[in-house]
Amino acid sequence: MKRLYTVHGRLARPANVRRNMVKTLVQTLTFWGIFFGIFPAILYKIESASPFARYRFASRQWRRGSIVLFVLGGFLAWMSAIFMVSKGQGTPLPSDATRALVVHGPYRYVRNPMAIGSFAQGIAVGTFFGSPTIVAYVLTGMIGWNYFVRPWEENDLEWRFGAPYAQYRDAVRCWIPHLHAYESEIDDSVMRRVGR
Repeated sequence: MKRLYTVHGRLARPANVRRNMVKTLVQTLTFWGIFFGIFPAILYKIESASPFARYRFASRQWRRGSIVLFVLGGFLAWMSAIFMVSKGQGTPLPSDATRALVVHGPYRYVRNPMAIGSFAQGIAVGTFFGSPTIVAYVLTGMIGWNYFVRPWEENDLEWRFGAPYAQYRDAVRCWIPHLHAYESEIDDSVMRRVGR
């Protein structure tokens, strides 16, 4: 079967954990500002002038739950980023991709913990404002990420790490966490084999 995805991420230059953590923090704050701030604000404003405004569902209970969901999603996403930086020797961005396969921390239970955390945060923003348009925006983003970004990312990981990634992918589910942690039988030095 011919692969549709041939462009690969760019490996991070060797850098210490501190430098990669600072880059990851800047990336995260930029991402949050755009996807949890600017875009939702624009959609909320458009929604306010449309018939969809009557479907808003904000209440104190929704807002409290939304804050908790945002914090939990942020915690999961940040824990994932910390393991990517400390074990992967890179950052979450494809333009600064990890030099080692990360199968530690949250990645031992589910393949996409950072995406799960980020989507939970997006849903939290939508429910905080009681906005069906923002919730629809996040759900559309989830579908797009699953069908367009994820296949590219998985192809890139398989190209860079080969059999260790294929073994991991086959053992750990994409979206639904396992109760038991993934245990790799492959030596960490093999996990660092990058590119071909």
